[in-house]
Amino acid sequence: MIENLLPLIALLSPLVFVATAVASWFQPGCRPNQVTLLSGVASVASLLIAGFCGIFVAKHGLLESGLWGIGGIGFSIRLDALSLLMLGMIALLGFIIIKFSKNYLDGDSRQGAFMGKLAATIASVQLLVLSGNIGLLFIAWVLTSISLHRLLIFYPERPGAQIAAKKKFILARLGDASLLVAILLLYNEFGTGNLEQVFLGVQAAVSSGDVPHTVELAALFLAVAAILKSAQFPTHGWLIEVMETPTPVSALLHAGLLNAGPFLIIRMAFVVDAGTIAPLLLMGLGGFTALFASVAYLTQPSIKTALGYSSVGHMGFSLMVCGMGVYPAALLHLVAHSFYKAHAFLSSGSQIDLVRAAKVADQTSPLSPLKVVSGIVLALLLYAGFAFVWGIDPQNDLALVLIGAVIVMGLARLFTAAIARAWDTRLLAQAFLMALTVTTAFFALESATHYLLGTQVPETAVLGYGKLLVAGLVLLGFALVVFVQMIAPQLSNKPSYQAMAVHVRNGFYANAWFDRMIHALHLLSPQSRQVLAAPATANAQSVTADKKNNN
Repeated sequence: MIENLLPLIALLSPLVFVATAVASWFQPGCRPNQVTLLSGVASVASLLIAGFCGIFVAKHGLLESGLWGIGGIGFSIRLDALSLLMLGMIALLGFIIIKFSKNYLDGDSRQGAFMGKLAATIASVQLLVLSGNIGLLFIAWVLTSISLHRLLIFYPERPGAQIAAKKKFILARLGDASLLVAILLLYNEFGTGNLEQVFLGVQAAVSSGDVPHTVELAALFLAVAAILKSAQFPTHGWLIEVMETPTPVSALLHAGLLNAGPFLIIRMAFVVDAGTIAPLLLMGLGGFTALFASVAYLTQPSIKTALGYSSVGHMGFSLMVCGMGVYPAALLHLVAHSFYKAHAFLSSGSQIDLVRAAKVADQTSPLSPLKVVSGIVLALLLYAGFAFVWGIDPQNDLALVLIGAVIVMGLARLFTAAIARAWDTRLLAQAFLMALTVTTAFFALESATHYLLGTQVPETAVLGYGKLLVAGLVLLGFALVVFVQMIAPQLSNKPSYQAMAVHVRNGFYANAWFDRMIHALHLLSPQSRQVLAAPATANAQSVTADKKNNN
């Protein structure tokens, strides 16, 4: 009985943020002292609650509250290692973003309303990760989208924000529909909305070798919902356009809400892993998106746009790792990316000062293709040797080995820099030490995450021929991108390279194609169209006046 009540303590975390949102109704204006005080108390309380719940789970294991609903579907709270890791991460991010927002919007005429909308969004995300029933999971999923939409149009007079938010709204509704179909299929198959019972039913079906077609379809629709939620190609355009919102919104979006896609896949890992098409879709589209966004990221002149492409790429990588079935590594990447991206957005205003302060010129010698290939080979050889010493089984843990290879491949630049300087021994030693540190950190943290998750996700399975083919193509793509990136300085003056750089900077116009497909400009209100037309009209009048003066 007590174990059934303990999970309800975790429910206090989103409730304190809901209280902040309600308080903002009565103090929506400038310098809302009570709302800012309550939001600070809520963020601290959320951290404490996450800590207390961690003690409960360490002692009792999986904890589930009783069901409030009908026919096995409704409201219940689930506490396990996954929900606690996510709850703690969201609580810490919320604490930082709320503290930043107090100063960032100080003096804004609607500061109280903003703090309330921010608190409501944090509450909806926490409710999502605590869901123990597919009914509550779906409701919280929709609430995260609606609460984010209210933040994206916080300044409704900005046409760019309107377009991005409405594109996001359309895609979110498609994602909601996909998740709803998956939920209905699972409920129809197992007759319950309890996540644990659904997982046990799927495991039993996999063990018997007779996975129902409804589970296969449910896995596919779950993958589609995650793809739409996490701004994967070609639906990524709204994310790189939503830069007119306040910086705290960007930090919360990129560090928290985008992660809902990978989180859904990790939470429903037993269902997705039982499918055959869904993992291939996640690997293929996620891997392509990661490559596409990584290349586009390198060509962006705007810091926030570059960070937007970075988030698209990281989400693609997370979904690709989920498709390969290495869920602990996906969760590790998700958490690391969240904190990195929150810091990147909250400190984006100081990046120009950092660039100006950088006085050290790059003295690296020109790199020949042979030296670049040598650097990549050295990095991979070091990685292979470490994996062997660590005791990784290349046959059973091939998926983990491939993921680690993608991460370590990025360090090949260190080896090529050392080789370019006539095989500088000191630089080679530094590159070796750095690569060894990153490799050790990856395997150690992945092992720790695997231990924490325990039985909440499936064990990493041996890759089939289909997955192995897709993984090999993705790995080859990453190697090619690293190669081109390192020889880019030698190609920068060539006309063909410059022409290609223009197309890459514009994301190969995928966003323009998507805008045309959904008639994005028609989503604007008449007032916003007038705002967009005003500069063009003014320019036209200016040109006409200049012609008259010249005549």
